[in-house]
This record gives sequence, structure tokens and C-alpha cells, in this order.
Amino acid sequence: MQPLTNARMAELVDAPDSKSGFRKKVQVRFLFRAQKVRVSVGARATPHSDLFLLYSIPHSHSIAMFDFENLEVYKKAKAFNAVVVKSVLRIETLDGITKNQLRRASLSVVLNIADGTSRFSKPDRKNFCVIARGSVFECVAIFDILRDSEQLSAAEFNSLYSLAEEMSKMLFAMIRNLDQ
Repeated sequence: MQPLTNARMAELVDAPDSKSGFRKKVQVRFLFRAQKVRVSVGARATPHSDLFLLYSIPHSHSIAMFDFENLEVYKKAKAFNAVVVKSVLRIETLDGITKNQLRRASLSVVLNIADGTSRFSKPDRKNFCVIARGSVFECVAIFDILRDSEQLSAAEFNSLYSLAEEMSKMLFAMIRNLDQ
């Protein structure tokens, strides 16, 4: 596929300021690249026919499209979920019910943070932060049970515990901020 043209487009969008949390207008520049695609449909295609050229327009943007992508707690929740999937969920002696519950709880943290940013009222956003924080607590409870049953070492438990504690504190700060 050969790029045919490059076109730049800019627009003003409403985006959160990562430091203050307040919304502001920022200019976003999009780069569109048209690409030539050959289509084979059994009919004879000539260079001037609609079958010969199609244009696909992928885009890239310089800032995050969704508010939650800028949140530090979201990034930490994603990293936490990745650690849980890569380490704890690979324990062969772990039963399926516990694996499923832990997978759902760690993913719930990420998803509730994302979902909460889509809400317009502070009480709605706060509710999703509370649910995300509850899912963090649920993960820690499962880690505690796994440590007690010696399926998780003390070092692994402490590492996961500190990650969860950091997220819990960040979510608590967000909840308090949404109370005001």
C-alpha cells in the first residue's frame, strides 16, 4: 500500500488538564493518510473504476481520545491487572473459581475507572470510583487467602499488596475530591 496524500486537520476539543483535573480547550491535530487498496471481486477493474481504488483513512492523535487514558490511577490499574494476569493467574494449583474471581476483580478496577470518567455528575463518577476501590479490596482479600494457603509467597504478596495499596489511596483521593 502506497500513501497517496497526507492531509492535516485540526480541531478544538474539550480535554482534561492532567495536573489540575479541570477541563480546557486544546487544539488536536490529526494526520490522515489515504492509502491505495487493490480489490479483487472477479470483475475487471480499470484504474478509473470504483473497484480499483478504495481509500482507508487511519488516524493518529497527539492526545488521548478518552479522559481516563490520562489518569495516573488508570495507568496503574492497567499495570496491576497485567501483573495479576502474568503472575497470579498462571499458578497451576489455583482453582478455576478463584482464578475467575481474581481476573474479574482486577479487570473491574480498570473498567470502573474508565466508566466513571464517562459520567457527567460528580455522584455518578464517585460511585464508580467507590466500586473500583472495592474491587481493589477484593483482590487483596484473594491475595491474602492465597498467601495463607501457600500458593503465593510472602514476597509476591507484599509486591501485589503495595501496588493495590497505592491504587486504593489514589482512588480514595479521587472519591474525597468528588465529595467537595
